[in-house]
Amino acid sequence: MAPLIISGGSHKDNRGVLSYNNLFDAGIIKRIYVIENNLNFIRRWQGHKIEQRWFSAIQGSFIIQLIKIDNWQRPNKDLDKISFTLKDESLDVLQIPAGYITSIRSLTEGAKLLVMSDYILGAVNDDYKYATDYFTE
Repeated sequence: MAPLIISGGSHKDNRGVLSYNNLFDAGIIKRIYVIENNLNFIRRWQGHKIEQRWFSAIQGSFIIQLIKIDNWQRPNKDLDKISFTLKDESLDVLQIPAGYITSIRSLTEGAKLLVMSDYILGAVNDDYKYATDYFTE
């Protein structure tokens, strides 16, 4: 399975704005949290071998880079990166399958990223983190 954007949308009228995502099935979501990075900070190279994640920008915008890991103990430093931009203009959801690590950078001050997971906290020992400069740029 490859990462994909599940497209949302928005509707604006005299009452305000309604953001929606009618294609996203949240049936397997077990927990949610919000990430707010400082503007100049990049939260990079952590991920999960077993857990899936879904990201949605609920305020501002983000660049999310993904790397599919080939070897969790010693990954190749030259693995390909896939980049996505998420904006709060629609309720797009980035689905990140198990087996990927992420780099998350806020593009706007006060940006908030909703994160959803298919496991409750502590259900599996599945956190992998690599040095911020481990992978080649």
